[in-house]
Amino acid sequence: MSVSIIEERQKKPDWLRVKLPIGESYRNVRSLVDTHKLHTICESGNCPNMGECWGAGTATFMILGNVCTRSCGFCAVATGRPDAVDWDEPQRVAEAIHLMKVKHAVITSVDRDELPDGGSTIWFNTIRAVKSLNPETTLETLIPDFKGIDEQIQRIIEAAPEVVSHNIETVENLTRKVRIQAKYWRSMEVLRKLKQGGMRTKSGIMLGLGETKEEVVQTIKDLADNGVDVITIGQYLQPTKKHLPVQRFVHPDEFFEYKEVGYSLGIDYVESGPLVRSSYHSEKHVIPGYGRAAWEQEVALKQG
Repeated sequence: MSVSIIEERQKKPDWLRVKLPIGESYRNVRSLVDTHKLHTICESGNCPNMGECWGAGTATFMILGNVCTRSCGFCAVATGRPDAVDWDEPQRVAEAIHLMKVKHAVITSVDRDELPDGGSTIWFNTIRAVKSLNPETTLETLIPDFKGIDEQIQRIIEAAPEVVSHNIETVENLTRKVRIQAKYWRSMEVLRKLKQGGMRTKSGIMLGLGETKEEVVQTIKDLADNGVDVITIGQYLQPTKKHLPVQRFVHPDEFFEYKEVGYSLGIDYVESGPLVRSSYHSEKHVIPGYGRAAWEQEVALKQG
């Protein structure tokens, strides 16, 4: 392959341009995050929507430290030996959300496979602390797979956040390369157990890693078969040269096609576009029927 073709492949198209983070609300959020010694996946994950979300006074908090025990090929979060569990963290997160006065909060975490409980106790304590101090705040939790262990998944169900998300990330064929220590069907089983526990469930897929259109459609079908209510589909962007390369930049029209597929299969909310990330517009994902109503309006407008 010639150098010119490689360079062309790596060049981001116009539809992936984002605004730089600015504004008073953005500065206020950054100040609160720094003051309370909190971690956000917005920063650790190099999210392209950080400026928009922080500018609106929202952020996705990452608990259990910022060092992960897994080494996924797509993720910008550091891999290594995590620090000891900080048992005061749940209250700090709850206080920060209170100070930010957000109506909807998202919490995620690194994987903590070295802990006997997988970090699920801190998860439980954090959800309860947030709800206690912020009773009017709705909450989405983006959880790891907890190795599929029932007891750890049940702790999340008992804490009862409004939405529980666990990302499948990619198609079955690429899972071993993209999510080295994870398993495609184990993640599907986690989502099924959460749904059986009465949770509103959510999952996300990245495109541009070498998957085929047929594989993406099959993944959407698998998520629908396991009762997932909300799915997000976005473009993978290589965080560093050490991570998996982008195989292609998916055109917005193709993202629209996947949105059609998702709604046709009965998914309640499908968020699909190049800049979509798991927590993007998540305040809308908590509302049953909202996405489908918006979709029907979008289709009606397209049909004239």
